[in-house]
Amino acid sequence: MRRPTLEAVAARAGVSRATASRVVNGQTTVAPHIRDAVLRAIDELGYVPNSAARSLVTQRTDSVALVVSEPGTRVFSEDPLFSTAIRSASVELEAINKQVVLMLASSPKSHARVERYISGGHVDGVMLLSMHGADPLPSALSRLRVPVVSYGRPAVPVDIPFVDNDNVGGAEAGVRRLVETGRRRIATIAGPQDMIAGQDRLAGYRNVLRDSDRRSIVAVGDFTRESGAVAMRQLLGDDPALDAVFVANDLMAVGALQSLRQAGRRVPDDVAVVGFDDIEAAKYTEPPLTTLRHPVAEQAAAMVRLLLNLFEGGPTDPIILPTELVIRSRPSSVDK
Repeated sequence: MRRPTLEAVAARAGVSRATASRVVNGQTTVAPHIRDAVLRAIDELGYVPNSAARSLVTQRTDSVALVVSEPGTRVFSEDPLFSTAIRSASVELEAINKQVVLMLASSPKSHARVERYISGGHVDGVMLLSMHGADPLPSALSRLRVPVVSYGRPAVPVDIPFVDNDNVGGAEAGVRRLVETGRRRIATIAGPQDMIAGQDRLAGYRNVLRDSDRRSIVAVGDFTRESGAVAMRQLLGDDPALDAVFVANDLMAVGALQSLRQAGRRVPDDVAVVGFDDIEAAKYTEPPLTTLRHPVAEQAAAMVRLLLNLFEGGPTDPIILPTELVIRSRPSSVDK
């Protein structure tokens, strides 16, 4: 069967092709009863607009690029941050008939590919996720004058609206919990220091210890479970007497728990552990992990809304979402 045409829709509705086109393209200069007639004809005929032709009229593609500055092995790994953020952003955009174009950018070649694609006008805007300090995309996309928003505060000095969570305040709450339960030698497994989340959570840890008589004991991971296990072994080797550790994300905390078990350290009796993110697995570790709840889905949804504000000329002030301390260990078993 031949695909229904716009001319057929116009004929069925008893209007001109130009009027039918205005309805299809969402223009508001059409009387309600005429709009209803055209929409009824579209439904009866099963008409589907030609997206390329529609883009020429509206200057919109109804597509948004979600650019993740990580390799595929990291994005499609056990880290739920990426799947949660992608799913949440997709749901928000699908609700307004827009689609997500997922693009990975972890090398100079992939950066150039992303920049060419976006400069070619294939998307209406860009959302950036998991940026590292030396990432050239924020500055490059700013020069293209395409609407861009960021999941997390950019690590480079570029004027891009962003949505973040209170990394510093969350880390402070987690470390303060360890101080209040009497822990004396509190270490941290920090996140990568070329990422704002890693920097801010380390700053929160240091802020609390600076106000107490405890010294900083730091190892650095890369937000993966394996790096948490390695960092925990390093900390135990450097300071066997440590009795607590604040870990900058839950995946690294899972690795830290594994290393503590292998070293014969009881958690939380010998070493208390606090994570950050509240991933689903945090409920099922042994023991269940006390952690900071990081609203990933809400942050991704807010990023979409911020991008829509850019499209419509609305407010684009930074959005900072709160974190929440989730205590899962019994107080009696945490206190020494």
